[in-house]
Amino acid sequence: MIDITLPDGSVRQFVDGATGYDVAASISEGLARNALGVRVNGEVRDLHRPITQNSAIEILTWNDDAGKNAFWHSSAHLMAEALEALYPGVKLGIGPAIENGFYYDIDLSEGRSISTNDFPQIEQKMLELAKKKSRYERREVPKAEAIAYFTEKGDPYKLDLLERLEDGTISFYSQGDFTDLCRGPHIPDTSPIKAVKLLNVAGAFWRGDEKNKQLTRVYGITFPKQKELTEYLERLEEAKRRDHRKLGKELELFAFSEKVGAGLPLWLPKGTALRERLEQFMRKAQVKAGYLPVVTPHIGSKELYVTSGHYEKYGADSFQPIKTPNPGEEFFLKPMNCPHHCEIYKTKPRSYRDLPLRLAEFGTVYRYEQSGELHGLTRVRGFTQDDAHIFCRPDQVKEEFIKVIDLVLYVFRALGFENYTAQISLRDPENKAKYIGSDENWALAESAIQEAAAEKGLTTVTELGEAAFYGPKLDFMVRDALGRKWQLGTIQVDYNLPERFELEYVAPDNSRQRPVMIHRAPFGSLERFVAVLIEHCAGNFPLWLSPEQFAVLPISEKYQDYAQQVYDRLVQAELRGSLDSRDEKIGRKIRDAEMAKVPYMLIVGEKEQENGIISLRKHGEGDLGSMPIEAFIRSFQSQVAETIEGNK
Repeated sequence: MIDITLPDGSVRQFVDGATGYDVAASISEGLARNALGVRVNGEVRDLHRPITQNSAIEILTWNDDAGKNAFWHSSAHLMAEALEALYPGVKLGIGPAIENGFYYDIDLSEGRSISTNDFPQIEQKMLELAKKKSRYERREVPKAEAIAYFTEKGDPYKLDLLERLEDGTISFYSQGDFTDLCRGPHIPDTSPIKAVKLLNVAGAFWRGDEKNKQLTRVYGITFPKQKELTEYLERLEEAKRRDHRKLGKELELFAFSEKVGAGLPLWLPKGTALRERLEQFMRKAQVKAGYLPVVTPHIGSKELYVTSGHYEKYGADSFQPIKTPNPGEEFFLKPMNCPHHCEIYKTKPRSYRDLPLRLAEFGTVYRYEQSGELHGLTRVRGFTQDDAHIFCRPDQVKEEFIKVIDLVLYVFRALGFENYTAQISLRDPENKAKYIGSDENWALAESAIQEAAAEKGLTTVTELGEAAFYGPKLDFMVRDALGRKWQLGTIQVDYNLPERFELEYVAPDNSRQRPVMIHRAPFGSLERFVAVLIEHCAGNFPLWLSPEQFAVLPISEKYQDYAQQVYDRLVQAELRGSLDSRDEKIGRKIRDAEMAKVPYMLIVGEKEQENGIISLRKHGEGDLGSMPIEAFIRSFQSQVAETIEGNK
């Protein structure tokens, strides 16, 4: 017998070799019917895989992220089976689950292609196969057998994957007439897949390397109910309306130019106003929290990044080195701000009394992202981080970490992000070669993050292998108004860069000790944050942040002078806006202001001029009546003050 501990802490006994399905069935028939997988001691497994030791388990359904992941991974295999049936001889690459759905990379060979016109036929084939209720069966195989199978099948991409796998770690999954190289896990059988939609087709280089062959990547999504697919497609349509690239152009916030270069955004006046307001907001909060502003160059010598480890880890993703007339002298566009801040720390001796030292910078960094990965403001080659680095004593780490959590949550509240999860990103214990630093320092850093998150009562998930190469981190995963998940703020504990840069402080006993370094960026990058914010609020920014808070709209040229007086008074009261003096009908002016998502429209004509008032209209709500200009200013300032005060 083995002991099975359930999520509520209760313990039940089962026969050695019992499965997740057996456990689910012992709880309720409904749970067994809806179960998609099982988490055993933190590892997600197939529902019917035997459990052979005392374990803590959790039954996974469609309501769990891991359950959806298994569902969509299984759907990728179902799509591959359909493609093999419809396109004989197709070669298969990889087919993972992604945040929403799945994809499969395929090689159709010369002369064949897939377009959106082919999607209905593929979808129909998938549904036909799903109705067969084929079991997803796992089989562990020797490497030689796996190589022989895919050699006979003539699938070079699977053979390429096998080259990197060790004997004893290889598993096959089969359903129906389809077999794939896969570590799993999968749902029990194909029958829960009831609604299918293929979404897109794109090109993708094998293994992401432009030197390799370009494959066809087919994206799709599936659901256990047609209603859920319908709702998802409706959200997709809303997402298109909210697309920050579309709204950024319509609202005149930012632009891109081929002559300037791909992935290098140009901030237009309104976008710059928005960006500067965010910077001012953060600078004010940082001053209150004891941060000191610094400024560092956009470039640094190669030696700086060799010392930090960034050259070794990120050299391939950096722009090519800048060579000078001096032989052997090379500079790089900076990929990170932290090495520069380490050098600022070293500018003079530090005592334990000087710590914590908090250095903050809106620093622009550069990464050479592949052209196919660029996407509006969310993936660019030059971006500005609201970066800061805290140098502190080991006994100050947890307290400082908690203070940074408070700052991140303050930012989220001020901007309306209420749905978020804190992801504790740890290193992969099975692949420590990816990281720098000692096991002792990693253990200290990871425990500090876990304790701080627990003390703040954050809803957390833990992800192995997602740490930065120099230390673990706490990433804030924010869900926007459409339920999409974005990684925004990040906090990282680092014992390693202080070691590499030989940073020191004088302790009370006059010994020289290493400080600990905390990296933090509540926005992450201004570019990505603005993109998410645009889509979250559909361009209807909070009043205090809106680039254009009002528009004065004279009914005709006769009232231009009074309109100018109103405009001047609003500007004097430090409101941001415009005066529409075009020779257009008032209906056109109102429509244009509505399209530009201007929060308030102040309409002035004969009645308003005679009585020294304005007629007020609010974006999306319509007319609010007439009032004196001073009453509007007081109401406006009160709204802004209440918003800011309520988020302190």
